[in-house]
Amino acid sequence: MTTNAYRLIPVLSCLSLLGVCHNSIAFQQPLNSARVPSRQRHVVSRSAAMTRLGEGGVDGNHGQRKQQQRDDYGEDSNGIVSRRDALSRAMCGAGLILAASAMTPVERSNALESNIIALPNLLISSSSEGGDRSVKGMPVPSKKLGGLSNKIRSVSKIMDELQRDLMQERWDLVEGYPTQLRSYVPVFTAYTDSAFPTEIPTDKGLRVALRYEVGRFFASLERFRQAANRKSLDEAYVAYSDMSLHLDRYLRVGGLYTFYDSTVSLEDYYSGVADSSLVYADPKKDPALVRDLVVLVKGPEKGRTGIVIGIYPDGSEARAVKLDRYRGIREVRVVPAEWAAKRLGEQDPDDVFLIPQSG
Repeated sequence: MTTNAYRLIPVLSCLSLLGVCHNSIAFQQPLNSARVPSRQRHVVSRSAAMTRLGEGGVDGNHGQRKQQQRDDYGEDSNGIVSRRDALSRAMCGAGLILAASAMTPVERSNALESNIIALPNLLISSSSEGGDRSVKGMPVPSKKLGGLSNKIRSVSKIMDELQRDLMQERWDLVEGYPTQLRSYVPVFTAYTDSAFPTEIPTDKGLRVALRYEVGRFFASLERFRQAANRKSLDEAYVAYSDMSLHLDRYLRVGGLYTFYDSTVSLEDYYSGVADSSLVYADPKKDPALVRDLVVLVKGPEKGRTGIVIGIYPDGSEARAVKLDRYRGIREVRVVPAEWAAKRLGEQDPDDVFLIPQSG
């Protein structure tokens, strides 16, 4: 049975009900004497009725019966019939309207087609997990952070000032930095928990990574404090290098870089350039030391310049290089000794030495 046939079932039932009502009204029409005013009603006795029946007989004149009916019911009998006909026509019209509406297809604005299957969006967290946060290729911190992002970036400025005072061996000033940096523990914690607050796998993984970098940063800060108390310059350089490295990783993982560089390697740009055209000292014969201005001659960062901030005494002789500032950010790289070559000729000093002393 088709859909239209199903729709006709209630319509046919309605029409049948209307027909029953119509027949009941027609059957009760002779009994409508109750609607005649009381002044026109009268009771005919049994003897009078028999006399009247005897006079007319069963097959009496039809006109006489009509005349008698008008006499009994008065002039309102025509009005009763007229109202009955009007009601019948109204019910028939209503039935036709219902039938026409049943045959007309109904459009449902919210209905789904039967052949459409709703697929769940697995890349978007639910509203209970922090709203509409799609999985991104790069960390995207929450926008409701207030000034936390700027406070985290301000730690880089403190680290620049610490580098300046450490390389100038201003121990009286260096001793105050550990306390100043430790005051940022609540800031790091608040940013870690609020930047990636949901329970989707990416946010959970980023929180773990950020907490690890924060832990390593403050562990290195404690080693730096102890080295500063002993005025051990080499140990202080190594501890400072670790602090700078973990802070740089925190900024990168936490989406706090002011730029995004999609370049994988810079070596391709130097593929047609002879090494003799680059002016630098042979890193094997004259290795770079702390405070030396260097240029990276190998690796994906080839051609970038910076300053050596530490040499690891673990036998690898790896150099921690703080690259020159780019869009407000100074990245930190740990590279093999032969990758970092001293720059030759007259060079501008590292920009940390241009920061004025506060107080």
